[in-house]
Amino acid sequence: MAITNTTITSWKLQEIVAHSSNVSSLVLGKSSGRLLATGGEDCRVNIWAVSKPNCIMSLTGHTSPVECIQFNSSEERVVAGSQSGSLRLWDLEAAKILRTLMGHKANISSLDFHPMGEYLASGSVDSNIKLWDVRRKGCVFRYKGHSQAVRCLAFSPDGKWLASASDDSTVKLWDLIAGRMITEFTSHTSAVNVVQFHPNEYLLASGSADRSVKLWDLEKFNMIGSSEGETGPVRSILFNPDGSCLYSGSENTLRVYGWEPDRCFDVVHVGWGKVADLAISNNQMIAVSHSQTNVSWYVVDLNRVKKSGSVIQGLIQDKPIPVPTSALGTSLRRNYERPTTSCSGQEMKLSSEADRRSPEGERRSPSSEDEKEDKESSAEITSHEDFKEIFQPRSVISRTPPKKTEPFPAPLDHSFSESVLEKPGPTMKIVTPVIDRAGQLKPPIISSTPVQRVEPTVINAARPVVTTSVPSPSRPVVAITKPKPAPGIILSTRNEPIGLNAGDFLSHARNSKASVMGDEEALAQIRKGHDTMCVMLTSRYKNLDTVRSVWASGDVKTSLDSAVSMNDLSIVVDVLNIINLKPSLWKLDLCTSILPQIEELLQSKYESYVQTGCTSLKLILKRFWPLISDTLTAPPSVGVDITREERHQKCKACYKKLKNLSNVVKNRAEQVGRHGSTFKELQLLMAPLDY
Repeated sequence: MAITNTTITSWKLQEIVAHSSNVSSLVLGKSSGRLLATGGEDCRVNIWAVSKPNCIMSLTGHTSPVECIQFNSSEERVVAGSQSGSLRLWDLEAAKILRTLMGHKANISSLDFHPMGEYLASGSVDSNIKLWDVRRKGCVFRYKGHSQAVRCLAFSPDGKWLASASDDSTVKLWDLIAGRMITEFTSHTSAVNVVQFHPNEYLLASGSADRSVKLWDLEKFNMIGSSEGETGPVRSILFNPDGSCLYSGSENTLRVYGWEPDRCFDVVHVGWGKVADLAISNNQMIAVSHSQTNVSWYVVDLNRVKKSGSVIQGLIQDKPIPVPTSALGTSLRRNYERPTTSCSGQEMKLSSEADRRSPEGERRSPSSEDEKEDKESSAEITSHEDFKEIFQPRSVISRTPPKKTEPFPAPLDHSFSESVLEKPGPTMKIVTPVIDRAGQLKPPIISSTPVQRVEPTVINAARPVVTTSVPSPSRPVVAITKPKPAPGIILSTRNEPIGLNAGDFLSHARNSKASVMGDEEALAQIRKGHDTMCVMLTSRYKNLDTVRSVWASGDVKTSLDSAVSMNDLSIVVDVLNIINLKPSLWKLDLCTSILPQIEELLQSKYESYVQTGCTSLKLILKRFWPLISDTLTAPPSVGVDITREERHQKCKACYKKLKNLSNVVKNRAEQVGRHGSTFKELQLLMAPLDY
């Protein structure tokens, strides 16, 4: 059947566990909208493909948390800045470190690549901005003027200017060739979080913690627009590729602005929390946000978002307001001049001018320390198949024009979905096409829509959704498919009891006149095994009562040990389900008793047992792995410290059990479906065990 007008405007695409510790920064590739880089407190940079659950590549080398990341325009390189003030530049296609740059004395808080040359700019919490020549591994210029941390940097499309936003509530504009500040915009009343140049015109936009978005004319250097209707601090802004409007992302809300005059075309409520970055691909807004170790992707269908008209600050006007020609594509102000040939001449001029004005000691040649740090950095390809799909095709000569990327299929509207939910039966799934950066359509992957957050990882929702073989937001083709549970797994939610076969209640004598089973015979079949079940449940009740009496004494460890001694995994699962709800009850002693049981639970045929084991293992890794790692790597103490020795023995025992579990998790991670996704998350959390 075909369904029309049933899609929604925005939806959650996916949620993943991106790092083993908190995510500290992330950025979307603006060219494709299909690539994501995340930085974490685990000092790693992970590269992801949008809509894929597995990390493509993990970049190591930093010794402190990664504070900011940036792709270059071709998305072939990525640079990351850390708390220690160091910069590392990687070549993603070659999967290797290119440069290590040292220069800032404090956290690096902002980065941007020059659009046409081998330069990049970095801003720091120490208020300094530095321009780097990555070919010579040196700083060619330093800009001073801000009094607080620099939160965002942006090069102009022609590469001649640099805009900086700071916690000191100002936006500054720098002339790269002259090496000086051109002007300063001071209308914001709080920290400025983000700035961006218009793609064509001499226009600059800024978003601030004062809940406003302002636009600045770069010919007259004055403010031409200000919108103060945001519900929270503005963290992300993005011009439409044709420059017709400006998108603003704040907490749970996307707004669409026009200027001259100021107006808000549309407001879209999206549950993305504190959105961190925006990109546009195939007339869809791709947005990302993070919370603790998790990263979430969201999609907004811009075909269903109003980008022009008569809406001013959310009020519908009776008469349409005249729209200036700038909003319709004809510029009222000067456009950037982009050179059509190589920019080497301009780069040389920029370099020579900057060299002449650069402070003493800013430019330097590569040192032995840099060479050592380059060797210590590495790019680990964690998904070779995804790496080949996304990066390697760019280095192959293509004889045919690349295919265009396809938009993400939109889910059903809630009004339609609820009517489907009322009907029991088979589950429906949505097929998402996989597109690489070169635009090649790959075999599709199946995911649920809309995504529901189910601990401990991204799991296909149990709600009925739609399978579309041809992605079309306006007319999806619906096909109903039967769910296929993983073989050998007994699901935790079932429509029929285990051990009862409908065939047992039918007559086996087809030619017999008595074709229907009698009441007595049917009752006998129902009672079959009933006495055994009663005995089992009675025994289980007594065992749980014993554990409860020990629990009342306040000794959780003894209670768990008593449950383990009963050789009944169901009792262990019942106790773990309680302990998992109260992380404060966990101690290192408890881990030594639980880890051997988790190994059995992860290999159980019962889905509920596997889920409980995964939850317990995830909790142990998050709470106790830092302690175990620090204890085992600490130098030996002087003298006799009995407490320390006992802790060391416990940590050693836990580490041994975790290593055994890592093999189980690795094998189970190869499964397809939600169980495989769960174990893939655990595999990521257990990655530090290999170092």
